[in-house]
Amino acid sequence: MSSQKLSQNIKDKLIQKTLQHKLKKAENSGNGIASLLKSTTSKQAKASRFDQHPGYQQMQIIRNGAESLGIASPFFRTHEGVAGATSMINGKEVVNYASYNYLGLSGHPAVNKAAIDAIEKYGTSVSASRIVSGERPIHQELEAKLADIYDVDDALAFVSGHATNVTTIGYLFGARDLIIHDEYIHNSSIVGAQLSGAKRLSFPHNDLDALEALLAEKRHQFERVLIVVEGLYSMDGDYPDLRRLVEIKRQHFAFLMVDEAHSFGVLGDTGKGLRELYQVPGRDVDIWMGTLSKTMSGCGGYIAGESALIDHLRYMAPGFLYSVGMPAPIAGAAIASLAVMEQEPERIQKLKAISIFFLETAKSLGFNTGESIGIAVIPVIIGSSVTAAKASAALFEKGINVQPILYPAVPEQSARLRFFLSCEHTEAQVRETLVLLKTLI
Repeated sequence: MSSQKLSQNIKDKLIQKTLQHKLKKAENSGNGIASLLKSTTSKQAKASRFDQHPGYQQMQIIRNGAESLGIASPFFRTHEGVAGATSMINGKEVVNYASYNYLGLSGHPAVNKAAIDAIEKYGTSVSASRIVSGERPIHQELEAKLADIYDVDDALAFVSGHATNVTTIGYLFGARDLIIHDEYIHNSSIVGAQLSGAKRLSFPHNDLDALEALLAEKRHQFERVLIVVEGLYSMDGDYPDLRRLVEIKRQHFAFLMVDEAHSFGVLGDTGKGLRELYQVPGRDVDIWMGTLSKTMSGCGGYIAGESALIDHLRYMAPGFLYSVGMPAPIAGAAIASLAVMEQEPERIQKLKAISIFFLETAKSLGFNTGESIGIAVIPVIIGSSVTAAKASAALFEKGINVQPILYPAVPEQSARLRFFLSCEHTEAQVRETLVLLKTLI
C-alpha cells in the first residue's frame, strides 16, 4: 500500500472515530446532542427550536462528517422512471440494487393497465375511510385473494405498511401483555410495541433457544404474549425456522406474528412466502402481515388471519378506522401482480437463480455476506461506515446504484452495502458489479 493511501486511511479512521465519539457523547449526555452546542440560551429556549432537536443535531454531525470525507449523500436520489434492475438517475441509466421490485412487476404492462382501469372506474381516491363511504369492491377482491393465498379466513388492507404493524400491535396489546421480538425486527413493530404499552423484550437474531428461555422465565407474568418475527430479514437476507416457532408459541400459549414484507413473492416455489417454504398451514400462524410495496407493486400493508382478528381490526384499529381507504389503483395493481405471479412462476425461479449467482460470486471474491441465504437481499459487510460510504459513491460514479447501511443504523463493525436483487438482473451485471467492488475495498 502506498504511503499516500495509508495516510488517507489513517485520516479516514480518525474522522470516523471522532464522529462516533460525538454521537455516543450526545446519546449519553443528559441534555442530548444539544449539550454539544456552546449556547447561552436556556433549556426552555432550546426546547422550542427545531434546529436544537437531538435528532436534527445528530443528522448534522453525520452530514458534516461526510462532507469532511468528501462523500456525497447517497440518499434521496431521484429515479426518473420505473426502478427495477436498471433505473434512470440524473439522466443516466444505472444498474440498480436499491429497489425491492423483486419480480419486476412494478411497471409490468398488465399491472399498469389494471391500475389505469381502476382509476377510470373509481377515480384516484376513495375519498373517505372505508367504514364511512370508502369501501369499494376492489378492496374486497384484494382481501379475498390474500386470505385465499394464506388459507385463512380473511384479510384487511391498510394504506401504509409501517402503519399496519404500528396500529395492529399497538391496538391489540396492552400494559398487562408481553411482546417478544427478534432483535432485527423492523422499526414498525417496535413502534407498535411501544404504542401498546406492553412489556417489550428482544431475543438474539434467529436464536429460538433464547426465545424459549425467555418465555419459560417470563410467560407466567403476563396475560397475552406476542412473538414477532420477519419472514425474510431485510438487513441480512435470512429467515427463521417457522415450524419451530409454531411449536414454541403453542407450548407457551402465545400469539405468533410473521412480517412477510420481504418474504412474500420471494420464498417458496410459487412465492407464497415462509409458510410455503416450510409447508406450514396458514392457520398455524396467528397474524400474517405483509406489504404491497414489494412484489405487489403498490403501497400499503395487510393483515391476514382468522375472522375474529380481522373483524376486530376492521372496526376498531385506529390506523384503519381513521384512515382513508386504499386508493383503487393501488388495489388494482396488487391484484394484477398476484395474477402475474401465478401466471409467470418463472420470475420467482429467475430471482432465486440470480440471487444464488450473486451470493456464490461474492463469496468467491472473498466478500463477507453474513447470514444471507441468497435470495433477493444480500449484504456485503465491510465493517467500516467510511469505507462503505466511499464504495457506494465510487460505484455510483461507475453507473451502479447500491445503498450503504452505516453506523448508527447498524453497529460499526456491521456497516455494509445492501444489495436488493431483481429477477431482471443479469449475471453480467452482477459479475461486473462485484469485480469492480473488489477493486474499491
